[in-house]
Amino acid sequence: MIRFLVYFLLAAVAFSMIAADPAEGPIALLMVVCLAGASLVVTRRFVEEKDFITIVFLAALCARLLFGIIVHSFGLREFAGSDALGYDTNASRIVDYWISGIGQGDPELARIMSIRGSGWGMQYLVSFIYLISNKSILVAQAFCAVIGAATVPLTYFCSEKMFHNKRVAKTTALAVAFFPAFIIWSSQLLKDGMMVFLIVLTLTLVIQLQRQFSWLGILVICFSLFGILSLRFYIFYVMVVAVIASFVVGLSTSLKSIVQRLAILIVLAAALSYLGVIETTTTDLRTYGSLERTQVSRADLARSAESGFGRDVDISTYGGALSAIPIGFIYLMFAPFPWEVTNFRQSITLPDVLIWWAMIPLLIYGLWYTLKNRLRACFPILIFTLMLTVSYSIFQGNIGTAYRQRTQIQVFLFMFIAVGWGLIREKIEDKKASEIIRKNKLNKQLRARFQERQKAT
Repeated sequence: MIRFLVYFLLAAVAFSMIAADPAEGPIALLMVVCLAGASLVVTRRFVEEKDFITIVFLAALCARLLFGIIVHSFGLREFAGSDALGYDTNASRIVDYWISGIGQGDPELARIMSIRGSGWGMQYLVSFIYLISNKSILVAQAFCAVIGAATVPLTYFCSEKMFHNKRVAKTTALAVAFFPAFIIWSSQLLKDGMMVFLIVLTLTLVIQLQRQFSWLGILVICFSLFGILSLRFYIFYVMVVAVIASFVVGLSTSLKSIVQRLAILIVLAAALSYLGVIETTTTDLRTYGSLERTQVSRADLARSAESGFGRDVDISTYGGALSAIPIGFIYLMFAPFPWEVTNFRQSITLPDVLIWWAMIPLLIYGLWYTLKNRLRACFPILIFTLMLTVSYSIFQGNIGTAYRQRTQIQVFLFMFIAVGWGLIREKIEDKKASEIIRKNKLNKQLRARFQERQKAT
């Protein structure tokens, strides 16, 4: 029944995509079929629950494509994700320059095409898509939706590798597939879905490489790290620290394992250096890495919109940065608060937020279990999540941005929530099983007594 419903939704979404934009819809649909098909082929090779993953992936894809079609049809990009309009404008200018040299010598175009700072990778990705799709924003948006849906099987694989529990893996995949925030931010022409995909891909491969060496795995990690650098360079530093720390700690203390992990780190460093990543990150760190520069960015976030918070916070010193963590953490994890909602855009996030709040006890329970029993296996996820949470707590100054970028942390927190939920279900099932055993034992005793009485009479 569920399989039939998903296939029906796929057909309805395909028809809606063409009906919404007869010019761009068929091209977008062709791209979705090719990319989603390739994703399924790769995914089904590495998971045992092939049917489950296929259905959940396709359902997640339907949800993202449908939301994207609504945004496209009703012109809601300014309301739902205005960054998409900026990518559209900049990519169009880059393609015009590539094809006919329009804008040559223009300082603004040179700034757009620069590979310094944050987000330049998204500009070039959209430009390449525009180059082959005649500047179709629907095609680019559909590409992001497929990548967002592809995160679902990745989270399944990652959580299954960490906890060796299919129930935890399935719960995590379902949460990432259908949680409203993930659908909203990965269905549009935004880099958030791409970031979450690359983050999960990198850490999944780190966990896998600690178990089994693979040249392909190293190659994909290099690609993924380069992608993270091109989208949000500051997360690259967090990820590199998490990767290095993970290989240093490792899953085993044997000499063979230590040598293997050291070799992987050396190969990664050499590959990234060859690609020019080391030079780029050094330049970006000198330009944007000071607390003074971070304070300027945070102050702009806090004061440029109604949803800013902590306008009087100064993180230009180490003491100021540390003092900003508590308030920043509260807003990052729990905002927007219902009593602070001031407009319709914030109000539509309330169901999402209330569901998230309800999951917090499960998160604490699952995290406690993980720290106690699975610390070494989950170390890459834990160190990255902790570092990114602290970083965002320091320099986030806007509720909307915090809500949007929280998905980069939530994708792993859902794994711990799934653990907490699994533990509770196991206790309930154990209690029921114990009750059944107790009743069966009592029935046997009563039957034995009855038989003894019959013999006695």
